[in-house]
Amino acid sequence: MKQFHGVDTLCSSRQGWLTPRDLASALLDDLQDCQCRIFGCIDDDAEILLATLALLPDSLYYDAFDQRIDFIVAGPISRNDCVPLTYRLQGKVFAITGRCSMIARVCGVDLYLQRSYTGIVGDVARQKFSIDIKALLKMQKSA
Repeated sequence: MKQFHGVDTLCSSRQGWLTPRDLASALLDDLQDCQCRIFGCIDDDAEILLATLALLPDSLYYDAFDQRIDFIVAGPISRNDCVPLTYRLQGKVFAITGRCSMIARVCGVDLYLQRSYTGIVGDVARQKFSIDIKALLKMQKSA
């Protein structure tokens, strides 16, 4: 299940009422050097790093109309001895964790790896992310 981490820390650095633009600005700063790590597992090895995808230059932007941040990460696949099961997108403070799969329509998965994730060592995988600012603010207010 997808989980967001560090939103409270980002919000606590701002004084007063937090607007969508304020949170977006904080996230844009935080995600400047973000990476997404894809993990699999074999037996008792719970986290085997299969790929590290870094932010593509100039792909990080805020859509003020839809109040969402979109960006693309990419990087080489480094191992293929197990299937991708989990991921961690990490900024300086903010992070998203959850389950992933290369196979569409798998129950309980919140990130379907795009076709560029071939599972072949050395191939470059690309993944697009969208972060709904309104949903994050709503989640923060209810916490």
